[in-house]
Amino acid sequence: MPLRQPFVHDLCGVFAAPIHAWSTTSGAMRGEGAEGLFLADDRLVRTYALKVRGAQLTDGTAAPEQLPEGELSSVGLETFGAKKLRFTDVVSLEGLPVDPVVRLVREREASIDGVREKLTLTSAADHPVTVELYAELGLDASPMAAVKDPHLAQKLAVAAPTATLKENTAEWSWREGTHATFTVKGEGTSLTASTDETQVLHAHLNVTLEPNTTASFTWVLTASDEHAPFTGVDQPELGSSMTLEEPHDDEQATVGTLLTQSLADLTSLRLARQTDPDQAFLAAGAPWFFTLFGRDSLISASFLAPLAPELAAQTLRTLATQQGTEKNIDTAEQPGKILHEVRAVGMDMGDSYLPPVYYGTIDATPLWILLAGEVTKLGLDVSDLADNVARAAEWLLEHADADGDLFLEYIDESGRGLANQGWKDSGDSVRFADGTIAEGPIALAEVQGYAYEAGLVAAQLLEKWGHERASELGERLRKRSDGIRRAFREQFWVEDSNGAYIALALDGKKRPVDGVASNMGHLLGTGLLDDNEERLVIDRLMDSTMFTGFGIRTLSSDNGAYFPTRYHGGSVWSHDTAFILRQAMRAGFTSEAQQIARALVRAARGFDWRLPELFAGDPTDAVQQPLPYPASCRPQAWAAASAVPIAEALGLLPARS
Repeated sequence: MPLRQPFVHDLCGVFAAPIHAWSTTSGAMRGEGAEGLFLADDRLVRTYALKVRGAQLTDGTAAPEQLPEGELSSVGLETFGAKKLRFTDVVSLEGLPVDPVVRLVREREASIDGVREKLTLTSAADHPVTVELYAELGLDASPMAAVKDPHLAQKLAVAAPTATLKENTAEWSWREGTHATFTVKGEGTSLTASTDETQVLHAHLNVTLEPNTTASFTWVLTASDEHAPFTGVDQPELGSSMTLEEPHDDEQATVGTLLTQSLADLTSLRLARQTDPDQAFLAAGAPWFFTLFGRDSLISASFLAPLAPELAAQTLRTLATQQGTEKNIDTAEQPGKILHEVRAVGMDMGDSYLPPVYYGTIDATPLWILLAGEVTKLGLDVSDLADNVARAAEWLLEHADADGDLFLEYIDESGRGLANQGWKDSGDSVRFADGTIAEGPIALAEVQGYAYEAGLVAAQLLEKWGHERASELGERLRKRSDGIRRAFREQFWVEDSNGAYIALALDGKKRPVDGVASNMGHLLGTGLLDDNEERLVIDRLMDSTMFTGFGIRTLSSDNGAYFPTRYHGGSVWSHDTAFILRQAMRAGFTSEAQQIARALVRAARGFDWRLPELFAGDPTDAVQQPLPYPASCRPQAWAAASAVPIAEALGLLPARS
């Protein structure tokens, strides 16, 4: 059994939410790790393999009764946006010349309801060639939790579904309300299924190719889940109506390449509520988070807002429909709180379990308020959300600060949820300078900046919209924001041999967690810091202990726990670096923001223009190109959306005001 979360950095895929299909670069699915065809969190196909038999007919009459084994050799992989891949194989058969004169081209394409693959054989042999091509698909019904954590595979194991065959179509379901269909189309094709418990479908093509001719067949797999909370959105590609500045140099042309790929990826991650297609949002990322995440969807929508303001407004409304109404320790729900994530079924993580609707996040609510302000600034009317803004503001005032010290803090009261509830939500992400893990309740530095600004924005919005509680809430919110600003300056600033900087957090004893981390960069431009303080922050972030030349590390390289591929302890997260560059622009640090943007472009080049969720924190003087974090989501919404602030910083898009 593997000892780790499956790696995906060396796989390729097609994506059209909620569909995603992962394979090796040759197109095969070997039943390993994350390989397979998925509908959201359900893996429907575990294995996919092609086999070939055949021979050249030297006398031009009939094929041997038993065709000899042939060989497929992968020679090409082409990517078209996010939804389509093309694989090319050389076909070696008995009797063919040394030159590769028979070729198989497979075009795999995802749509919001399934995957289609067209297989085309071409022969340039001097004599007729008889070929038998077999495509074998092994059915599955594994939940994402079992795929993600091999240690849970046995605990969560389910039997493969049984397919019913009729002519060239197979049908099956894997739980109530689900349905899948696999159909083979093309002359000379047939479909059979194994008779044992493995449930393998066999699509078969038998054809004789005359010289310089082609033959093809197509398989189509469609899938649906009527009980799923979300469905795909079949609309034009995001950014299709955008107007780019004319590139005036190679750098801007390169950024244009990144932006084009990123917008295609973001389009492939778009989902909407099953009950209301106008409630759309961006799924967090494939394969592990192909669903609604409050924080992720909000930050992604914020990055993308200048190009897709309507999607930002839809994201607000989607999250508002499940804004908290009561206190529930098991789900971490509180009145007015914005949720953390939604899944069709809960997520078992071994030592912890997240229910289908989970609210364990300290930052989604202030980020939701901030996005409402941003959308309003872009000219959209979201005043129908006035009551939701008021409830979110009341959460800031009444529930987010458990001990009354003005700071937003969290602790997992259930004992089964997330130990850390900021964006760095792994259990070991909050560390002192010596590497020691802090104990909660935790008050994160960046969250205080969100809360400070969100209080002011909420007050402005409620007054602008004439809400009945505008006067009362506005006064309390402004007073609280002023208090946060004073208290933050007194308690979060620390000093080491390199000077003053902002601590990562306060721990449960109100001690500054003095690890040097990227969190402080999110405070730039919020108004929480004065000019001198912002200069100290940007200088510390641009120091070689934090800035790698590819991005900004999550944790300083001189921390006692630093390692380049520690999830939140030294790696570089694309969105985190992009968030910092956007805030640096807001704070007037244009030169530094451009330097950070160029670093992310350098990283994107190393990942074929698809920025991953995170990558290793090795510096440019140690590696020629960034090394992957092997289990990183790719595409991932806030990583892909990072292309927008990059383009703004480097002049391909107008800088937002």
